[in-house]
Amino acid sequence: MINRVYIKNCLSFKEVNLEFQKGLNIFSGPSGAGKSILMQEILALFAFNEVKSELSELEFSNSSFEDEAYGIELGEDLIIKNIKKEKARYFLNNQSISKKNLQNISFKLIKQLNLKDTSDFESQKIIEFLDRLSTKNSLEFQRVKDSFDSKFKEFSNIRKELEKLYEDEKKIEDLKEFARFEIAKIEEIDPKEDEYDKLNSIKKSLAKKEKIEKAINKASAIFELNSSVNDLLELLEVDSTFFDETMNELNNIFEKSNDSLSELEDINIEEVLNRIEKISALQKRFGSIKEALEYKDEKKAELEAYMNISFSKTKLEKDYLVLEEDIKQLAKELSSFRKESLFLLEEKINYYLKFLYLSNVTLELKEKNLDALGIDEFYLELNQVSIDTISSGEYNRLRLALLSAISEFDIGENGVLFLDEIDANLSGKESDAISKVLISLSKNYQIFAISHQPQLTSSANQHFLVDKKDGISIVKLLNNNDKIIEIARMISGENVTNEAIKFAKNLLK
Repeated sequence: MINRVYIKNCLSFKEVNLEFQKGLNIFSGPSGAGKSILMQEILALFAFNEVKSELSELEFSNSSFEDEAYGIELGEDLIIKNIKKEKARYFLNNQSISKKNLQNISFKLIKQLNLKDTSDFESQKIIEFLDRLSTKNSLEFQRVKDSFDSKFKEFSNIRKELEKLYEDEKKIEDLKEFARFEIAKIEEIDPKEDEYDKLNSIKKSLAKKEKIEKAINKASAIFELNSSVNDLLELLEVDSTFFDETMNELNNIFEKSNDSLSELEDINIEEVLNRIEKISALQKRFGSIKEALEYKDEKKAELEAYMNISFSKTKLEKDYLVLEEDIKQLAKELSSFRKESLFLLEEKINYYLKFLYLSNVTLELKEKNLDALGIDEFYLELNQVSIDTISSGEYNRLRLALLSAISEFDIGENGVLFLDEIDANLSGKESDAISKVLISLSKNYQIFAISHQPQLTSSANQHFLVDKKDGISIVKLLNNNDKIIEIARMISGENVTNEAIKFAKNLLK
């Protein structure tokens, strides 16, 4: 449950510091005082709305949620904080958290019931709820559901493969020709992984070949002075071994260089340059020669697959049909479990509708084309008509019954419900009926609601008045006497009458 909320500089509110208890927490007050602003800002702490305040903080008693990523243990109290300067920043237990991640966590902490939102009647949401309820009631259901999900995933993958094969068949000759063309282009060049570096080395050598030849011819004159140097060393009585070894080493270098130059004689520089250009083009397209060769192998595998497409298609079609039959059977089993849960849901909704002065509702699962949820489509009728044709008052009460029933099944102990103007534009009788339903729910859940009617307001465990003076909104917890005055104002208007005060006292009793 929510223990405390602190809000600073939120539009017309300068500072709000509220403490909450379990049960039904009601906000009332004159129109334009800021009730919706306050409620929306509390929801903004859970990342369900845009942050308007400069600073806001919320303490939440947690009994059923844990999250290893944020170090939240089961039963640990949570502190959620928003700070807004140029943009809003979110913190969970003093750890920075993204809005999306906070919202994902908040979905597990609270439930917002917005009567302007019709999505709760969507077939997919009801089917997902029936699955959760079926899981709670039957271990066998979960086994069937897991099997269905696994096989449907495989079934979908095969369907995608078949669709690709059918498309490929239509343009198979073009695909074959393209694969052959791509393979031929690479095979024609027949590149080797280390060839580019070797070709560049040859290119450099050919570029220096003429210069090296001239230099060798010019430097070879040193050997003509060989005997003269030896004669000098002999006269000087110096051992000539060092000179002979040096000259022999130099001669070997010259001979190796001449041999290398001779090898280059047969190399055509134009061919080398053309080869480098082709290898370079492959590297530019594929990134490297290794990747070009891998691409060639891929195209060969594709070409082989195109040649065997009929065999592959026949096998996949057979697997597809077998899986389809298995999945349809599993879908029927899922449907059987869901219908049992649907009966429980219908019973619970009608329990609430009895208090809301509405006839029993009829819920039905009709068969549809197979998809990821199975073969079930949800339908709802009130008085044998669809919800599209019923009045807004009936719609609001029906939706409250549906959401109350689902919430009772779905939200565990210490659940938190936010209700958006649940009794707006209702008659006294309808408002009284709604208050009875919410009083029942508030025994287990902490509920936050804005009220426009005295019936619901008088049932509050905590009654907060939102008022505005000189453009500044304030909110305060009312004591019993203040409650009487506020409820009387709701009955008679700004000029509170003695009759209204008497009526308010009777309501509170």
